[in-house]
Amino acid sequence: MRLSLTTWNINSVRLRIDLVAKFIKAVRPDVLCLQETKCIDDAFPLKRFKRLGYEHVALNGQKGYHGVAIISKLPFDTTDVRTFCDKIDSRHISVAFGEKAQLASPMVLHNFYVPAGGDIPDPLENPKFDHKLKFLDEMKTCEPLHPRGEDRHILVGDLNVAPYENDVWSHKQLLKVVSHTPIECEKLLEAQAHGEWFDVARERIPQSEKVYTWWSYRAADWTAGDRGRRLDHIWVSRALKDRISDFQILRAARGWERPSDHVPVTVTLEV
Repeated sequence: MRLSLTTWNINSVRLRIDLVAKFIKAVRPDVLCLQETKCIDDAFPLKRFKRLGYEHVALNGQKGYHGVAIISKLPFDTTDVRTFCDKIDSRHISVAFGEKAQLASPMVLHNFYVPAGGDIPDPLENPKFDHKLKFLDEMKTCEPLHPRGEDRHILVGDLNVAPYENDVWSHKQLLKVVSHTPIECEKLLEAQAHGEWFDVARERIPQSEKVYTWWSYRAADWTAGDRGRRLDHIWVSRALKDRISDFQILRAARGWERPSDHVPVTVTLEV
């Protein structure tokens, strides 16, 4: 069975529902994971998604900030929400696909929105950065999150860290900029290694090549200088590593009318 999955920080699902619909009609992923939905669950545009062919939705939202959602053509066997750093701030949701989706072996999908961390890369001066570092630590130590043995797990989302030199437009200039500081990169990679996760982008694209999924709104022309960062990730467990058949970053979406500052990232697997 072939399964395609997209992760996208949409930066307000209600504001950009027409862009989501445009993307869905063009790409038709089986599963769409959104971050920064910025709405309570009761306000989520369920009817629009159902008209687009997505009957199954798992939500963890709140008013105005954060929020994650998994929208799927396939039914879920179970859903789960985890909290990190003792904060109820809508940054995680997971689902399990199994018999209802007619999968021979179960598969667990986690969707994350890691804290951005503010502008000052000092946990003593900036509580937001302190929160981000603690969140990344908990991602590492949360054992139920991590696959073991033949577990078929996928972890996606806006992880808000660009961990490698060529995940940013300038490694030297961004070493003291939140999202690429050495401590953030170290903690994200430690969480990845602890779970024996494989970073799909860097499995498919050599680390010598520049790869971005985000371009700041602060730039008047996002294409000028191409000053991007790779903040959006798809990780798979060892059992799924050799089942990846395609991987795409839809860079063109950053140039759509009233776009998100992130673009959709899609993986296709043989499951």
